[in-house]
Amino acid sequence: MLTNKKMGLDIGVSTDKDEELYSDDEHDYFNEHSLSRTFCQLMGRSNVVEHETELDQISRITGVDIAPLYDMNNYPHEEYLDFRVAVAESEEERTKILTEAQADKERLTGNVDTVKQMLLHLIGKLETIPNLPALLLPTDFDSLGNEAYFSDFKVDKGQGYIGNNFGQDLRNFSRHLDYAKSKGVTTVWFNYG
Repeated sequence: MLTNKKMGLDIGVSTDKDEELYSDDEHDYFNEHSLSRTFCQLMGRSNVVEHETELDQISRITGVDIAPLYDMNNYPHEEYLDFRVAVAESEEERTKILTEAQADKERLTGNVDTVKQMLLHLIGKLETIPNLPALLLPTDFDSLGNEAYFSDFKVDKGQGYIGNNFGQDLRNFSRHLDYAKSKGVTTVWFNYG
């Protein structure tokens, strides 16, 4: 699991082979694969803004279906699932929770190639757009710092995850998937913490 080391909400990519993936002490996971807190906020924008989210706008602008990214939010985390089952008020509710969780897991099973192809397509399209911030709708709640985060797509501005722009986050994500696939990973999902 990739997470950031400072206080705050972070996003990481979990896999079906986390133990094998992170056993190599020589590999620089943090600097090469981490996603920024801004990317974390970007993934949750539908809960923050009332207009079309930046990610949805980017999907529309580029013509790239970003549903595989959103789908990665739907993997049922064991601790949360255990909590939901524990507080369920009936056996019927517990069964429904477990059935839905199993269906969510099955929907994501084997998604690594789909996510990787979507990322490559998105990166390729965004590299041709000289000024992405100018194409995004203004927002009353710019907690992302749109002008900085979405500018200079081809330039890695950050250091690991601090100060990353959107381009660096997508390239880090893509590198992480390459590494994960080299270790036999077939399924990926987001974790937050």
